[in-house]
Amino acid sequence: MERRSFLQKTALTSGAISLGGIFSYANPFELKGKLAHNFNLKYAPHIGMFQNLAGANPIDQLHFMADQGFTAFEDNGMRTRNITLQEQMAKTMRERNLQMGVFVAHEIYWTEPNLASGDIEKREEFLDYITKSVEVAKRVNAKWMTVVPGHVDLKLNMGYQTANVIESLKQASGILEPHGITMVLEPLNFRNHPGLFLSESPQAYEICKAVDSPACKILFDIYHQQIQEGNLIPNMDACWDEIAYIQIGDNPGRKEPTTGEINYRNVFKFIHEKGYNGILGMEHGNSKPDRAGEQAVIDAYKKVDDFL
Repeated sequence: MERRSFLQKTALTSGAISLGGIFSYANPFELKGKLAHNFNLKYAPHIGMFQNLAGANPIDQLHFMADQGFTAFEDNGMRTRNITLQEQMAKTMRERNLQMGVFVAHEIYWTEPNLASGDIEKREEFLDYITKSVEVAKRVNAKWMTVVPGHVDLKLNMGYQTANVIESLKQASGILEPHGITMVLEPLNFRNHPGLFLSESPQAYEICKAVDSPACKILFDIYHQQIQEGNLIPNMDACWDEIAYIQIGDNPGRKEPTTGEINYRNVFKFIHEKGYNGILGMEHGNSKPDRAGEQAVIDAYKKVDDFL
C-alpha cells in the first residue's frame, strides 16, 4: 500500500467523521472476556486498519487498538486533519495510554527535485512546513515526524545534492531542537518510488552523521529496506545509533507479518535485544478483507511477537 493511499483513506475517514459532530465510543467489538494482549514491543496501527471491527469513527478505532493491547498509534495524515479532530484524538490517546507515532511533516515531492536541488524557495517551503508541523506535534504529543527529501536532481552531481539536503536538514533541526521533536528520514525503495533521492540506510546514516543533531535521525522501514538492500539485521545493526523509529510491512505485498518472506519473529527479537523502546509503525495493508482480515492482522502480531 502506497503512502498516498494511506493519506487518501484517512482523509476520507476524517471527512466522514466531521459530519458526525459528536465523538462517542460505542465499543462495537466485544472482547468477550478476553484480556488485551501484552505485546513486547510498541506496535502502532493506523486509522483504517481496524475500521470494520471498530467502526469508521477514528476515536472508536483508537479505543479498539488500546483494547487489543496496542500501546502506540501512528497517523501519516495527522497534519492535514482538522484541529478539533486532532484534539479529540490526542485526548483519547492520553486516556488510553496510546503513544503517538509519526506523521508526515511536509508535502513530498515524488516526481521533481526540491531539497536536493538547492532551490532556496523550495527549502523555505520545506522549513515552513516543519515550523507549522511543530504545532501539530505539540497538539497530539508527537515526538517524531517523517521527512522524505524528495526526488533526485538529474542536473546535479550526487555530492552537491547531498550537500543541499544536509543544509536543509540542519536548518530544520534548528527549528525542532528547542521543542524536543525529531524528524526521521525515511529511505524508500526503488520499485515503489523510483527516482527518489534517499533510498538506502547507509545513505541516511551518512546524512544524519553530517547533520549531527538529535532532531535528525533515521526511520528504518523494514519493507522498503528489504526490497532496496536486504540484509536487514546487519544493516539495522550498522546504523543502529541513528535509528529513532521503525516501520513494518512484509514483502512481497506490503501486508502484515507472516504474509511474505521476512522472518519477523527474528527481526523483532533482534530489535528487542537491542533495547529498543521506541515505536514500530504498522505501515502496511491487510492481506484479507473485512473483519476477518483485521482479526488476521492482530493474530499475526501476536504470533511474531512471541520471540522471548
